[in-house]
Amino acid sequence: MQYKMIESPATKSIALVAHDNMKPDLLAWCLTFEQKLSKHSLYATGTTGTLLSSQTSLSVKKLISGPMGGDQQIGALITEQKIDMLIFFWDPLEAQPHDPDVKALLRLAAVWNIPVACNQATADFLINSSLFDDSYQKSIPDYEKYLAQRT
Repeated sequence: MQYKMIESPATKSIALVAHDNMKPDLLAWCLTFEQKLSKHSLYATGTTGTLLSSQTSLSVKKLISGPMGGDQQIGALITEQKIDMLIFFWDPLEAQPHDPDVKALLRLAAVWNIPVACNQATADFLINSSLFDDSYQKSIPDYEKYLAQRT
């Protein structure tokens, strides 16, 4: 696969996801960083988005629930380059019935080279990075070139 450079915008589109046991932690994190997050476009899977919308002043675009396909919706947005960052507080100690969807989502985030935080410490590092509110250059798969070579 060949790659190309693109500019990731200063105003990010951020996906927020949390497994059931981690929703209170993500809510607390969002409340801590509410002012910084409010400057960006936020997406969330169904239950998480509803929680964040009702408990914060953040504007959140709600998708469907993760187990019902919300994780895959976020994955599709990543492939369309409509998500710049993924904050996913997942529960490593609880089996998830939609675990294959979660793994697919994390794989797509790696393929399309977007920052991912799977816990609070990593999310803290991302949001406090000098790049959080700035644009930056990153490489992504050159899918158009890939398709052209196949035909």
